[in-house]
Amino acid sequence: MSSGTDLDEHLSLLRRRWLLLVGCVVFGGTAGLALMRLTPPAYTATTQVLVMPVGPQEQANQVTSRQRESLNLDTEAQVAQSAVVAARAARALGLDRIEPVEVTVPPNSAVLWISVTAAHPATAAAQAGAYAEAYLANRRESALTSMAEQQEAVLSKLRQVNAAIDQVIKQLGTLPKGSPQHAIAAQRQGVLNRQAASLALKYDALRTVAITPGTVISQAAPPEAPSSPRLPLYLGTGLMAGLLIGSAAAYLRDRLDRRLRTPADVERLTGLPLLSDLSSPREHGALHDLACAVVSACPGKRLLIRALPADLYASSLAEPLAVSAPLVVLDGSDVRDLARSDAAVLLIGLGLVSADEVAAAVRQLARHDVPVIGVVTTTDAVPSFVPLLEPRPHSPLGKLVASGELEPSVSAETTPMQALHHHPRRPGKQP
Repeated sequence: MSSGTDLDEHLSLLRRRWLLLVGCVVFGGTAGLALMRLTPPAYTATTQVLVMPVGPQEQANQVTSRQRESLNLDTEAQVAQSAVVAARAARALGLDRIEPVEVTVPPNSAVLWISVTAAHPATAAAQAGAYAEAYLANRRESALTSMAEQQEAVLSKLRQVNAAIDQVIKQLGTLPKGSPQHAIAAQRQGVLNRQAASLALKYDALRTVAITPGTVISQAAPPEAPSSPRLPLYLGTGLMAGLLIGSAAAYLRDRLDRRLRTPADVERLTGLPLLSDLSSPREHGALHDLACAVVSACPGKRLLIRALPADLYASSLAEPLAVSAPLVVLDGSDVRDLARSDAAVLLIGLGLVSADEVAAAVRQLARHDVPVIGVVTTTDAVPSFVPLLEPRPHSPLGKLVASGELEPSVSAETTPMQALHHHPRRPGKQP
């Protein structure tokens, strides 16, 4: 089956259940709007902080679009969202707890966007500013602590080198000049002097490093409009959810519906082969193909036509058609028809019969050992299959049969089946 055919079937199903689908979509949109009205408004304020390097440059950090020299902005964003910064901001505002913060890093920048969402605009702006100040203060303290530790480590090393220099100087005073030991001691003294000078320069550099953790380049202002709820989000979500639920409900409802509406429903719900579909505009040669299918599928010479519902063609005229076939076609108007039938064809009116009714008809025929060779589908008009049947005298309306009473000189194997014209149904006759 092609994808186009599958799409046509899906669209046909949705068209049949359009009321259920539209109802679910309208309900979803209404629910989205109601949820938006019930959701309290929230306001988002943002403070922009320019982060600056602190301390000596670290060559281990690689320069990327999110990292400038010693700055790792992803790490700084995590620090800004840490519990330590949140606790410091809460203490600055005199609160026990504070709203959670969201920190983003624009590409190719050294700026942190610190955003806070709260129920009131002033609260959101105040807390966003407090987070920014707490982050900068925490970063400054961390930098000062790290700098003090580095200074202490360099000063300790310098003291060790100075002590070693003092020992070498004392050793030089005891060694004779020109001896190898004196030369080695003098060389060691030069090395220690150079180390001491390097450490002294490093210590002075650490003491003169300016600690600038960053600066606020855009202070948070109370927002004028709420950031949530947003109409496109809630309405779009509601409509999409309604569309999905409506489609699923339409498919489920269609699968649970046992009424035969299309030829595909007949094969899917009954399992009977479809000989021909006469509900759509008839193509050229369709009647001849149907006659050939009936003749080839019938295991005997007597074929019973069972119409579902029984009054399917109660107000229709047949079209003329002459087809020769070795069959005697019965319509059930005679009480002997069911007993002497070799096979049966079900004539089903689409949209008028359920699968359970077809199954009951098949079971009734099976109890009399009459197999069903296939199904012909049609609408509420008489199908073109009817002209294949030869009428009996005084046959009921819409019952199309081929007469089994032949002239002695005519063989039943080659009896031409002429078209049946409209006759009224006689009371009391049942198919």
